Amino acid sequence: MTLTDDIRHVLAGWSPPDAEQQALRELFAAHAAAHDEPGARACAPDHVTASALVVSAQHTEVALVLHPKFGRWLQTGGHCEPADPTLAAAALREATEETGIDGLTIDPEPLLLSRHPVRCHEGGHHLDVQFVAVAPAGAQPQCSEESDDVRWFRVDALPGSTDESVRSLVAAARSRLRESPSPRPSDGSA
Repeated sequence: MTLTDDIRHVLAGWSPPDAEQQALRELFAAHAAAHDEPGARACAPDHVTASALVVSAQHTEVALVLHPKFGRWLQTGGHCEPADPTLAAAALREATEETGIDGLTIDPEPLLLSRHPVRCHEGGHHLDVQFVAVAPAGAQPQCSEESDDVRWFRVDALPGSTDESVRSLVAAARSRLRESPSPRPSDGSA
């Protein structure tokens, strides 16, 4: 299975939580069907990306990165790479790179989808497939060269500048983790 196959499979099999997410799923799926490599950075103007909200082992904190281009606290994530076998693997790679936390466990089922304008292609959008990853007990995030800062924030005390898309992602993660406290172990490859 290729990354493109996985993108199409994930989008076809995902059950959105509401009508807005259903509309995004249909938009993302149409994009994936129309392009040979919908997750390639060169796919313009829109392309599929993967992100992960990193949650502490106790589910009481989230690790957010201060994005240098936007000056906002965001979840980890970014472009898919040719070596990524799946969307979940891409999200896990990005989360590990951006937080420096080894041993993250990612839930291979997406939480939410987000479509947002980007600077990498004029008039383009990231079609972001968002996952949740749980850190091992005692994990401490380390700042990478891709961010200005990274730190834990209590789920009920996010920074004031946190935008609604991140707040929605945190709420979705809290709900998912209440239903199933331990994500199904995955290295993102299945």
